[in-house]
Amino acid sequence: MLEDHAGQEDDMFAWEEEAEPSDDSESGDDSEEEYSESESEEEAPTGEEAEAEQEIEGDFDRLVKNIRLQDGSTSTNTNLLTKNWDFDIEEQEAEFKDDLRAASGIGRKRKKKGRATGPVLSQQVKALIGDGNQAYVDNNLPEAIRIMQEVIRIEPRAASAWSVLAQCYEDMREHQKALQLRIMAAHLQHDADEWDRLARQSREHGYNQQALYCYRKLYSLDPTNADALWDRASLAKEMGDFRTARNAFLAILKRFPHDLTVLRELHTILVELSDLPTCATLLQEALDHYMKIYPSGQGQDAMSGLVVVGGGFTKMDLLLLADLYNVLGEHGRAVEAIRRGTRWLQGRADQKYWDLCEDDREYDPEDWPPRAGAGEEGAVQAGHHELDANSRHRLAVARIKMGDVEEGKLHANAVLAEDVLDYSVLFAEIADAYFEREMYAEAKPIYELLGGDSATSSIYILLQTAACMRNVDELRDAADVYEHIRLADPTNNDAKMKLAEIYEIMGEARKALDLVYEVIDSRKKRSKGGSTNQTDESSNPMTTSLFAEDKATAKSKAAAARQNRLTHAQLRELEMQKEKEVIRGYCRLKELWPAMLNGDEEAEREWLVEAEKLVDMFRETRNLFSTSRTNPFRGMFPRSRKRKQQNETEADEEQMVSRLQLDMERDSMARKSARSGEKPGAVNVFRGINFDDWLHLFMQYCFTLTKRGEFDNADEILRHVMVSNAYTAKERQDSIRLAIISCAIYAERYEIVVEQCRKLITQHQFNNEPLRILMASLASGLRTTDAFITSTLQKHLFREMKLSDTAVKNPETLKWNQLHKRFASTVQSKTAEPEEDEADDVGLENYTAPSSSSANANDKSGFPVLPTKENPVIITIYGQICIAAKSYQSAIFYLLHAYDYCPDDPMICLCLAIASVGRAMQRQSDNRHHLVIQAMAFLSKYRKLRGIQDQGMREVEYNFGRTFHQLGLYSHAVKHYERVLEMAEKAGDDWFAHEAAYNLSLIFVFTGATPLADALYRRWLSI
Repeated sequence: MLEDHAGQEDDMFAWEEEAEPSDDSESGDDSEEEYSESESEEEAPTGEEAEAEQEIEGDFDRLVKNIRLQDGSTSTNTNLLTKNWDFDIEEQEAEFKDDLRAASGIGRKRKKKGRATGPVLSQQVKALIGDGNQAYVDNNLPEAIRIMQEVIRIEPRAASAWSVLAQCYEDMREHQKALQLRIMAAHLQHDADEWDRLARQSREHGYNQQALYCYRKLYSLDPTNADALWDRASLAKEMGDFRTARNAFLAILKRFPHDLTVLRELHTILVELSDLPTCATLLQEALDHYMKIYPSGQGQDAMSGLVVVGGGFTKMDLLLLADLYNVLGEHGRAVEAIRRGTRWLQGRADQKYWDLCEDDREYDPEDWPPRAGAGEEGAVQAGHHELDANSRHRLAVARIKMGDVEEGKLHANAVLAEDVLDYSVLFAEIADAYFEREMYAEAKPIYELLGGDSATSSIYILLQTAACMRNVDELRDAADVYEHIRLADPTNNDAKMKLAEIYEIMGEARKALDLVYEVIDSRKKRSKGGSTNQTDESSNPMTTSLFAEDKATAKSKAAAARQNRLTHAQLRELEMQKEKEVIRGYCRLKELWPAMLNGDEEAEREWLVEAEKLVDMFRETRNLFSTSRTNPFRGMFPRSRKRKQQNETEADEEQMVSRLQLDMERDSMARKSARSGEKPGAVNVFRGINFDDWLHLFMQYCFTLTKRGEFDNADEILRHVMVSNAYTAKERQDSIRLAIISCAIYAERYEIVVEQCRKLITQHQFNNEPLRILMASLASGLRTTDAFITSTLQKHLFREMKLSDTAVKNPETLKWNQLHKRFASTVQSKTAEPEEDEADDVGLENYTAPSSSSANANDKSGFPVLPTKENPVIITIYGQICIAAKSYQSAIFYLLHAYDYCPDDPMICLCLAIASVGRAMQRQSDNRHHLVIQAMAFLSKYRKLRGIQDQGMREVEYNFGRTFHQLGLYSHAVKHYERVLEMAEKAGDDWFAHEAAYNLSLIFVFTGATPLADALYRRWLSI
């Protein structure tokens, strides 16, 4: 009979669809009016409420359709309500996320009751409803159920039929089925309170997915109901549905920003989802908010109403924020959070001058020795402010991991002075920080201290202790520790394999071979046991929930997805098609290139479209952006390594057995072959185009985007391409960085120019070419000057300058850092033992100087060439930064050093003259005449070195005029400026003429000779 009424039902729904626009327009007009409570209990819905109601009714239609699909009976005694009604909860969750993003919810009035909705009922349906109601009044429940089922079959949108049917089952003590029917009725009533009751009842019956669905409908009808969101979030958290819980808690935060109760609940969820950046951002925003509204560090707690430190933002919240930053690798922000946050909680937020100190002397204990340079005039003395062990531990970990080891050691030693039983976790994390930095000599005693007490020892601590011992060449002690682990945990195969490796190194091949055989036997037994324990999962029992309450269907969905995957042959065919498309597109780009260079806008537009397709296709290929930077691109279909990945451990064991059974000579050769560092299988072509051609395409595309004002897109593309496995070679990395610098110069984004130049300087240690690129990239102007004098660039160049000086004077103190591929200074205190060197450093005894015939800046081993004499270039640049920052005294100091190294360089002489004049013009100067005479002496030598050719003479005359101009000696300045103009007239060009004419006009205007200034304007300064 369902089929007999299909046409009637379709006509009914069609009528409703035609009626909806007029209803929406009326409701939209009504929503703009305000009604008092005395006029009506019923409110007209707003546009958003109408959309929510239409969505709920749409869900109702899909539920009814699902019921009809599941029930194939056409008899009048339909089995309508005995089926399991399932709903796609993932689809609903996706819609719910959209609702959360679009929800405003603030200021909206809550509807007091649901509105009567639904189609106009036919006389037949009305008569049946009346008969059903009468049967219910007569307590004839079976008859009432039969009649109401018939009504629902004819007209599913008859809300009263669902309600009466639900009441009948309620009277029959079938509460689960009654609940199911009330949920169906709620889709037609649009009553938020009813959805709230249904959610609570579903939760009481254990139907958690159904409860989540009800809470979602409640929120769509009443976005101001924060309690519903909280209940939904709490339920999802209990179920382990952390994504749903996260979305609900974030929606609450939109209405109650920076609420600490919500943030603390949300923290555990975000950690479970590994969404640590979001968690750190929310906590940082909360910290900034509370620091702004409670600058004194004390405020009223929202929960208790009492005045507390931080206004509710506690020390634990601060520690949590620092931990998040440390895990994310943002160690500088972790240090900043602890320092600023603790200062604020101590009521010292106004002492911002501490932020100028690079170290943490603000929190130095009183028994610490004074800092280096603390006795100098103007130096900031230690603050001796209190800092608890937990906060100091975060500072120690952050400083160590960010490379500021000496500062980190100070904090670490303070924490390690505490009782190990009370702070064992902090001890372990400090040791882990040392271990991560490969500072095994520092980590080993801490692990030994923890492992020496049963209350703090663990298998992990013992494993780390043994690893440290192995890395500091204490092989016998490491073997003893691994033996202890083997006795404590006989199933720990990793410890056995590491012990076998140590025995192999020590030459005890028989012991190593026995251990490897033991591990192989253990794995075989474990695999057999695992296969016998596999049992088929029982089918899920039928429930009366509208949703699948378990997650077992996820496995079946994954299996179905695997079945729908393309075969290997199909993938190869698809890849061939894409390769043909790429080659065709690249050929088209070559054809358009000449027309594009000639300025054809149509050709340029078409070229950009084709290039965008290729660039996006390259960036979307996951094989080109592997997580491991050490593995080169091996093609779209490399030889299958799945078997090797699955049995990687077993293969290592077999390889070790074979190696141990060979004689020493063959074993040595095999190890050299395996560890040669070669990367076989690397491919230099992708879809028919060489990687160099791809790179040329990327650069030209980004250059064109930059010229069209889309620098941000160009910068993003180049940075993304830089992390591709296809461009790990140093030369290609340099090319991409130079392309970014070029685009940034065109777009006047000089902070990016400085950033990329800094990275070039870091990559090419002791090389002056990146320094020259930096100076060439920063032309004259205010914005370039601001970028030139940034503190980050100053500190970076200062560190490089110190390293260069150390390399010349004390090369034995330099160590090669294998991780960063750079030399670093490892000067230690006099009491330090020589064997406490870092494991990732290679001493100069392993460094072989390259031959003089080497043309490259780096030798074949990858080591940069150590300088053998002082480098005046970087010192001069640092002095120029000091001049630009108006620190003339410091500039003179560094430039005099550069002058000692290279006294015949005209640039150094000119810079010394500028610095001397600048210092003479400052009020702090007590020897002005001496400085002026010094400046003129350096200018005279500059003239002797530079004034050989005509252009050089003009440059000299201009600089002399500029010096006299600054000193106020206008008559002398005028002579030199006029000489520049005379030489320009004779040569017929304007080399230095505009600058000289402008400065000369300023003197004429200042002295009242305006006609002379006007003549200069007309001759030299007019377009």
